[in-house]
Amino acid sequence: MNLIYLQLQPMFRVRNTPLFFSILSLFLTLSTFAFVAYNLVPLSLFCSPFLLLPFLHITNQHFIFLYVVKKMIMAVKCGARMGGQLVNEILSFLVFSVLDVVDVILCYVYKVADFFFEAEWKACYCSATAKASIAGRGKIVVSEATGESKIVRLTCTKMQLEEISDTLYTRPSLVSAVSNSTAIRPSKRTGVRSSFTVNSTVIEMLQGRFGGQQTLPVPRWSDCNCKTCTSWTAASCRDTLFVKVDGAHENAGENVVFIHGFISSSAFWTETLYPNFSKSAKSKYRLFAVDLLGFGRSPKPTDSLYTLREHLDMIQRSVLDPYKVKSFHIVAHSLGCILALALAVKHPSAVKSLTLLAPPYFPTPKGEVATQYMMRRVAPRRVWPVIAFGASMACWYEHISRTICLVICKNHRIWEFLTKLLTRNRMRTYLMEGFFLHTHNAAWHTLHNVICGTAGKIETYLDDMKNRLKCDITIFHGRNDELIPVECSYNLQSRIPRAHVKVVENEDHITIVVGRQKAFARELEAIWRNASP
Repeated sequence: MNLIYLQLQPMFRVRNTPLFFSILSLFLTLSTFAFVAYNLVPLSLFCSPFLLLPFLHITNQHFIFLYVVKKMIMAVKCGARMGGQLVNEILSFLVFSVLDVVDVILCYVYKVADFFFEAEWKACYCSATAKASIAGRGKIVVSEATGESKIVRLTCTKMQLEEISDTLYTRPSLVSAVSNSTAIRPSKRTGVRSSFTVNSTVIEMLQGRFGGQQTLPVPRWSDCNCKTCTSWTAASCRDTLFVKVDGAHENAGENVVFIHGFISSSAFWTETLYPNFSKSAKSKYRLFAVDLLGFGRSPKPTDSLYTLREHLDMIQRSVLDPYKVKSFHIVAHSLGCILALALAVKHPSAVKSLTLLAPPYFPTPKGEVATQYMMRRVAPRRVWPVIAFGASMACWYEHISRTICLVICKNHRIWEFLTKLLTRNRMRTYLMEGFFLHTHNAAWHTLHNVICGTAGKIETYLDDMKNRLKCDITIFHGRNDELIPVECSYNLQSRIPRAHVKVVENEDHITIVVGRQKAFARELEAIWRNASP
């Protein structure tokens, strides 16, 4: 810094340029006030350090020079960051505008392909919305834009329409804005108790599900039909999840339930933590790692809407009931944190400790629709960072995301072979297998009905956790997590003060476990040990 000062010092000794510095100072001062007036604070901060240049010219003081240079460097960094954000905004707008159009085109492409391969038109969430009204006695009267009416009889103990997220069929985009401005609104109908808008696709799926139709467990043409992906179609596997059990025997020790995140599998735990637990821990704790409904080796029914209730019921049916689990610890990652909170509220006296990794908790501001706000936070329609771009593709575009699944999941054996060939790492290979083994139907509905659809229920869960549950709550979050920011964990802690947040430096959404599995295994053992009576 001193060397820079010595090199530039002669420039500031020139006495014949006071007019230049006066004009520069006036210009920067007016610019700063203008930026503040228009609420462009970052730009005002960018200009403010340059206001000191005239003083540097007049006084020629060393400490002022160092201060100005330091502030100018900070201002340049701020300007570069703002420039990068501006480029990201513009590029994102252009890219996602194109993707909006591409998704509409793919909608018609898949309708033709579905009819060709499966001999019937498959409904999608691009279909026109239907008006559903509660007529009493469990019947739903559906009036579509065509004027035709259908009656769907639902069993409220099995399914509630409130569990279906509106983000499935309401995703604002450039194309939808144009189409909505020219669409013919259906006429209003009276004589019903209450009404709400749902998508005709949802109604058709529910009608088929509760109307006595039995869907055969046959994968769609765009899904993989290999032995691994269809192993659940055996009669003995259709009603339960795939569960990897390790550790203590049935009559010994305590129980731990591991719940993986979105587009993952039980391998996230079994290939990282299971081999690194101590012998004493394996002799004391019985470990259960599940493949969630629609993922890994678990069932992937085509008629499922993959709601929160369906996921919880399958965990109950596959782990808690058959293994007679009366009390348990929970360890959950990302999406699994939502299921973990719901499971803990469902069994408040049974949960001994709750460990959450990167929980996706975004408090909804006043005036915002919880589901839509959650969708925008998890999938912000940005091309950078890459993980946000991937989440946006999966969340906003039904047919583009189906194309991605067609390329990746249907051909997962090729990708797995390439992964093994390139990495020669068993753990990474199994993690990639978990990434590939799912269907578009499962990923699409789980993303919307669990992550987005439960946004309005999380507050209730947290109130119950605070008031009804006394178990220890520990939250881990990677400082460099670009998908779920660290603020989510602190937001959750603000709702449950007894929760302990541990931010792991230099780790992200995945490396919070992968790469530090030995240390994390020791941390989990300490949590379980301290939670024991």
